[in-house]
Parts: sequence; structure tokens; C-alpha cells
Amino acid sequence: MAEPSAEHPEPPDPRRRRRPATAREAKALGHPLRLRILRLCLTSELTNRQLADRLDTNPGTVLHHVRTLVDAGLLVAAPVRTGAAGALEKPYRATGESWWLDGPLDGLPDEQRTSPVTAFTQELDEAGPAAVRSFSRFALHLSDEDLAELDRRILAVLDGYVATEDQRLDRPVYGGAFVLHRPSGEEPGRDPES
Repeated sequence: MAEPSAEHPEPPDPRRRRRPATAREAKALGHPLRLRILRLCLTSELTNRQLADRLDTNPGTVLHHVRTLVDAGLLVAAPVRTGAAGALEKPYRATGESWWLDGPLDGLPDEQRTSPVTAFTQELDEAGPAAVRSFSRFALHLSDEDLAELDRRILAVLDGYVATEDQRLDRPVYGGAFVLHRPSGEEPGRDPES
């Protein structure tokens, strides 16, 4: 096989392309606690007990959510390690695959579609106001095509950073969310001042 070159580039890693979520993945992403577990285990390998402590939640509840994420392939068991007290611990780490899922909440009940927003606001509340580094709020008039293009362009920028995250592990971690929504009571073509 030829070495990768400008003429024959290395084929893209198939895990680094967006794809539809399976039903199991979508269900796993439909709960804010599971999303918080994924976020915590993306930057650190954590045990069920450590997750329960960080999330101020019963370890049995956390274990149920951990198992759901493991079954969906979004969380994996890391190698068993010896803890501070000398006992063996079973930590978990996020696979990072949830980022590469297109429309993972499409088709879920309404109460589950806002899980990412709930998880994000909980994380932000926990981090406190001093943690906020950037904020932009906007309102745009967009056609369906404009909306799709905006989403595609923003995701392309973020995909580039996510795909190269392993090159910046020595830098501080920042979390964020990008959410587009239709404001309540807004009608297309209506002058907001009238």
C-alpha cells in the first residue's frame, strides 16, 4: 500500500464523519444526567462513585445511566485501577462518538429533546458565573435553507476542533453549546415592533 501523500491522502477516519444516531444512541442521549456523565468522562476517567459524588446523585441511579451509555457504545470501561484506599476501581471514559451523531434527538419525545439544554444549564450553574468566557445571543430571520447552511457552517468549524482535540490536551477545557430555536409567539414576516 502506498504511503499517504498530497496525491493519495490517507482515507478519512470513518468514525469522524457525521452519521445518524441509532435508536439506542438517541435514547441514551435523551436524559440530561447521561449527557453530564458523558461530558465528565470525556476529560477524565471516572468511577461510578466519583460520578455520583460530582453529580450529587445516588450511585445506583448513576450506575443505571452509566450502563445505558455503555450499552449504546457512548461510554466504555477504562482499565481497572487501584484507588487511593488500595481498592480496585472500575473507571469509565466517553468514546467521543456522541459528537459525530447527526440529529441524535430527532424523533424523541419533546421532554427529551431539551436534555442537552438542561444538562448545559446544570453544568453552567455548577461552574458559576466566573466560568463564562464568551456569550453571544442573537435573532436571525432564516429560511429553512439558511438555517441548514448556518448549522452546517458552525458544525464544520466545531468538527475541526473536535477532530483535533487530542493535539490540545495540555490546554484548559472549555464547554459550550450552540442552540437554535424558534422564539415563542414569533411569526414569519411579522414586524416585532408592531
